Amino acid sequence: MLDEVKKSAEHKMQRALESLKNDLAKVRTGRAHVGLLDHVMVEYYGSMVAVNQVANVNLGDARTINVQPFEKTMIGKVEKAIRDCDLGLNPATNGDLIRVPMPMLTEERRRDMTKIVRNEAEGAKVSIRNARRDANDTLKKMLKDKEVSEDDERRAQDDIQKATDKAVAEVEKMLQVKEVELMAV
Repeated sequence: MLDEVKKSAEHKMQRALESLKNDLAKVRTGRAHVGLLDHVMVEYYGSMVAVNQVANVNLGDARTINVQPFEKTMIGKVEKAIRDCDLGLNPATNGDLIRVPMPMLTEERRRDMTKIVRNEAEGAKVSIRNARRDANDTLKKMLKDKEVSEDDERRAQDDIQKATDKAVAEVEKMLQVKEVELMAV
Protein backbone atom coordinates (compact mmCIF):
# COMPACT_ATOMS: atom_id res chain seq x y z
CA MET A 1 0.00 0.00 0.00
CA LEU A 2 2.81 2.45 0.87
CA ASP A 3 4.64 1.52 -2.31
CA GLU A 4 1.55 2.38 -4.35
CA VAL A 5 1.36 5.84 -2.76
CA LYS A 6 5.06 6.48 -3.41
CA LYS A 7 4.86 5.19 -6.99
CA SER A 8 1.79 7.30 -7.68
CA ALA A 9 3.52 10.44 -6.37
CA GLU A 10 6.68 9.72 -8.36
CA HIS A 11 4.61 9.08 -11.49
CA LYS A 12 2.83 12.44 -11.10
CA MET A 13 6.18 14.18 -10.60
CA GLN A 14 7.57 12.48 -13.70
CA ARG A 15 4.56 13.63 -15.73
CA ALA A 16 5.14 17.21 -14.53
CA LEU A 17 8.77 16.95 -15.70
CA GLU A 18 7.73 15.58 -19.10
CA SER A 19 5.16 18.34 -19.49
CA LEU A 20 7.80 20.96 -18.68
CA LYS A 21 10.19 19.38 -21.18
CA ASN A 22 7.52 19.58 -23.90
CA ASP A 23 6.65 23.17 -23.00
CA LEU A 24 10.30 24.23 -23.04
CA ALA A 25 10.78 22.63 -26.46
CA LYS A 26 8.07 24.92 -27.82
CA VAL A 27 9.89 28.05 -26.68
CA ARG A 28 12.00 28.93 -29.66
CA THR A 29 15.58 30.06 -29.47
CA GLY A 30 16.01 31.52 -32.95
CA ARG A 31 17.06 28.19 -34.41
CA ALA A 32 14.56 26.20 -36.42
CA HIS A 33 13.51 22.72 -35.35
CA VAL A 34 10.58 20.68 -36.63
CA GLY A 35 9.22 20.01 -33.13
CA LEU A 36 8.27 23.68 -32.96
CA LEU A 37 5.16 23.01 -35.05
CA ASP A 38 4.08 19.82 -33.23
CA HIS A 39 1.31 21.53 -31.26
CA VAL A 40 -0.02 23.60 -34.19
CA MET A 41 -3.47 22.25 -35.07
CA VAL A 42 -5.21 22.57 -38.44
CA GLU A 43 -8.74 21.68 -39.49
CA TYR A 44 -8.75 18.63 -41.75
CA TYR A 45 -12.13 17.40 -42.99
CA GLY A 46 -13.96 18.60 -39.90
CA SER A 47 -11.50 17.52 -37.20
CA MET A 48 -8.48 19.25 -35.70
CA VAL A 49 -5.18 17.45 -36.35
CA ALA A 50 -1.51 18.34 -35.91
CA VAL A 51 0.25 19.94 -38.87
CA ASN A 52 2.66 17.01 -39.12
CA GLN A 53 -0.37 14.75 -39.79
CA VAL A 54 -1.35 16.65 -42.96
CA ALA A 55 2.04 17.87 -44.17
CA ASN A 56 5.68 16.94 -44.50
CA VAL A 57 7.63 19.10 -42.00
CA ASN A 58 11.41 19.39 -42.36
CA LEU A 59 14.27 21.86 -42.06
CA GLY A 60 15.19 23.95 -45.07
CA ASP A 61 18.24 25.35 -43.29
CA ALA A 62 19.19 26.35 -39.74
CA ARG A 63 16.68 29.21 -39.70
CA THR A 64 13.85 27.91 -41.93
CA ILE A 65 11.22 25.19 -41.54
CA ASN A 66 9.69 23.84 -44.75
CA VAL A 67 6.11 22.58 -44.62
CA GLN A 68 4.73 20.72 -47.63
CA PRO A 69 1.04 19.72 -47.27
CA PHE A 70 0.09 16.35 -48.71
CA GLU A 71 -2.91 17.92 -50.45
CA LYS A 72 -2.82 21.22 -52.35
CA THR A 73 -6.17 22.23 -50.82
CA MET A 74 -4.56 22.30 -47.36
CA ILE A 75 -1.89 24.93 -48.18
CA GLY A 76 -4.02 27.92 -47.10
CA LYS A 77 -5.33 26.21 -43.96
CA VAL A 78 -1.85 25.11 -42.84
CA GLU A 79 -0.39 28.56 -43.49
CA LYS A 80 -3.21 30.21 -41.52
CA ALA A 81 -2.80 27.75 -38.62
CA ILE A 82 0.94 28.47 -38.40
CA ARG A 83 0.36 32.23 -38.58
CA ASP A 84 -2.39 32.13 -35.91
CA CYS A 85 -0.44 30.00 -33.44
CA ASP A 86 1.16 31.77 -30.49
CA LEU A 87 4.73 31.38 -31.77
CA GLY A 88 4.94 34.68 -33.65
CA LEU A 89 5.84 33.02 -36.96
CA ASN A 90 5.10 34.46 -40.40
CA PRO A 91 4.95 31.68 -43.03
CA ALA A 92 5.28 32.41 -46.76
CA THR A 93 3.84 30.19 -49.49
CA ASN A 94 5.95 29.39 -52.52
CA GLY A 95 3.95 27.17 -54.87
CA ASP A 96 3.11 24.03 -52.91
CA LEU A 97 5.76 24.68 -50.23
CA ILE A 98 5.29 26.81 -47.10
CA ARG A 99 8.48 28.36 -45.78
CA VAL A 100 8.53 29.35 -42.10
CA PRO A 101 11.53 31.60 -41.36
CA MET A 102 12.66 31.99 -37.75
CA PRO A 103 12.90 35.70 -36.94
CA MET A 104 15.97 36.96 -35.09
CA LEU A 105 15.46 37.35 -31.36
CA THR A 106 16.15 40.77 -29.91
CA GLU A 107 17.63 41.18 -26.44
CA GLU A 108 14.26 42.34 -25.11
CA ARG A 109 12.48 39.35 -26.65
CA ARG A 110 15.09 37.00 -25.17
CA ARG A 111 14.42 38.44 -21.71
CA ASP A 112 10.66 38.01 -22.24
CA MET A 113 11.24 34.41 -23.29
CA THR A 114 13.32 33.84 -20.14
CA LYS A 115 10.40 35.09 -18.03
CA ILE A 116 8.06 32.72 -19.87
CA VAL A 117 10.44 29.81 -19.27
CA ARG A 118 10.70 30.67 -15.56
CA ASN A 119 6.89 30.70 -15.28
CA GLU A 120 6.72 27.28 -16.95
CA ALA A 121 9.31 25.95 -14.50
CA GLU A 122 7.43 27.39 -11.53
CA GLY A 123 4.25 25.69 -12.77
CA ALA A 124 6.11 22.38 -12.91
CA LYS A 125 7.40 22.89 -9.35
CA VAL A 126 3.85 23.59 -8.16
CA SER A 127 2.65 20.36 -9.81
CA ILE A 128 5.46 18.42 -8.12
CA ARG A 129 4.64 19.93 -4.73
CA ASN A 130 0.95 19.14 -5.24
CA ALA A 131 1.87 15.50 -5.90
CA ARG A 132 3.88 15.50 -2.65
CA ARG A 133 0.98 17.06 -0.72
CA ASP A 134 -1.52 14.53 -2.11
CA ALA A 135 0.77 11.63 -1.20
CA ASN A 136 1.38 12.98 2.31
CA ASP A 137 -2.38 13.48 2.83
CA THR A 138 -2.97 9.88 1.77
CA LEU A 139 -0.27 8.69 4.19
CA LYS A 140 -1.80 10.70 7.05
CA LYS A 141 -5.22 9.21 6.30
CA MET A 142 -3.70 5.72 6.29
CA LEU A 143 -2.06 6.43 9.66
CA LYS A 144 -5.33 7.76 11.08
CA ASP A 145 -7.16 4.63 9.87
CA LYS A 146 -4.36 2.55 11.45
CA GLU A 147 -3.44 0.93 8.13
CA VAL A 148 0.26 1.79 8.67
CA SER A 149 2.50 2.44 11.67
CA GLU A 150 3.90 5.88 12.49
CA ASP A 151 7.42 4.72 11.60
CA ASP A 152 6.32 3.45 8.19
CA GLU A 153 4.40 6.65 7.54
CA ARG A 154 7.43 8.79 8.48
CA ARG A 155 9.75 6.71 6.26
CA ALA A 156 7.33 6.97 3.34
CA GLN A 157 7.08 10.75 3.81
CA ASP A 158 10.88 10.97 3.80
CA ASP A 159 11.03 8.94 0.57
CA ILE A 160 8.42 11.18 -1.04
CA GLN A 161 10.35 14.27 0.07
CA LYS A 162 13.53 12.85 -1.50
CA ALA A 163 11.66 12.24 -4.76
CA THR A 164 10.28 15.79 -4.59
CA ASP A 165 13.73 17.28 -4.03
CA LYS A 166 15.12 15.26 -6.94
CA ALA A 167 12.30 16.36 -9.27
CA VAL A 168 12.65 20.04 -8.27
CA ALA A 169 16.41 19.82 -8.88
CA GLU A 170 15.69 18.40 -12.34
CA VAL A 171 13.33 21.33 -13.05
CA GLU A 172 16.05 23.78 -11.99
CA LYS A 173 18.56 22.03 -14.26
CA MET A 174 16.18 22.12 -17.24
CA LEU A 175 15.43 25.79 -16.56
CA GLN A 176 19.11 26.71 -16.37
CA VAL A 177 19.90 24.93 -19.65
CA LYS A 178 17.01 26.65 -21.44
CA GLU A 179 17.94 30.10 -20.08
CA VAL A 180 21.52 29.69 -21.29
CA GLU A 181 20.20 28.54 -24.67
CA LEU A 182 17.85 31.56 -24.89
CA MET A 183 20.46 34.14 -23.95
CA ALA A 184 23.10 32.77 -26.35
CA VAL A 185 23.37 35.02 -29.39
